[in-house]
Amino acid sequence: MSKTMDVTGRLRKMPAVAADPVAYTIAVGDTRIPLNELIGRPLRFDFDGIIRCIHCDRTTKKSFNQGFCYPCFRKLAVCDSCIMSPEKCHYHLGTCREPEWGETHCMVGHVVYLANSSGLKVGITRASQVPTRWIDQGAVDAIPMVRVATRYIAGLVEVACKAHVADRTNWRAMLKGDVPELDLAEERRRILGLIAGDLKALRETHCQESIREVDEQGLALRYPVEAWPEKIKTHNLDKTPEVEGVLEGIKGQYLILDTGVINIRKFTGYEVRFRVAES
Repeated sequence: MSKTMDVTGRLRKMPAVAADPVAYTIAVGDTRIPLNELIGRPLRFDFDGIIRCIHCDRTTKKSFNQGFCYPCFRKLAVCDSCIMSPEKCHYHLGTCREPEWGETHCMVGHVVYLANSSGLKVGITRASQVPTRWIDQGAVDAIPMVRVATRYIAGLVEVACKAHVADRTNWRAMLKGDVPELDLAEERRRILGLIAGDLKALRETHCQESIREVDEQGLALRYPVEAWPEKIKTHNLDKTPEVEGVLEGIKGQYLILDTGVINIRKFTGYEVRFRVAES
């Protein structure tokens, strides 16, 4: 793709496919642009000051939870605190904000996994979101550890794991490519040994079939990055509506420019003009 490009629309989370390297697309309005082939090209974002809720489309002065207006943030299940802390799921109490949404997104099979994004971490995701979740976190390796019946149980298993392993990614280290080599299969064996008592107690409460340890293969991921930044400078469209630079790589939901990094997911719902110049 050597021609210049100029499109306007709302930013969306970057779709990605687990290829070698991971294949990214940027979504601007209804336009989908392959990103990998733009590495080495000058890009520019111009934010026009308009933010639209990705759920109801109303304009909002501030984006909540990466793309929602405040009313939607307050009423939608996807914005409830139990999404970030699944052990707080309250579907079984009859107080879910959207029970039908909960049935399709939370009361389904989940995976508790180990990943290496900036070091060892534990995480959970819907089984259908493997490996998308791993890519979004910029993991270079990930491996399933436990398969469970619901998001709530996944959260309880994750809590048990957090006594022994982190549940956060150091995004700055992730973007510097500063990731240690780890044997995730061995780490899985070690962590499962440490939480064996917790899993036994959870099975006694939620039935034996609700939690299943797995011995599945992991997945190694490589990202389209030509140059890792030595220092991390972040671009913020709220503070600087014009962002430009040469695209040097893509990892997680970040574009790595020679002028700094920008988290595209953070600015979902922002109306922008996106331009690609000749290299």
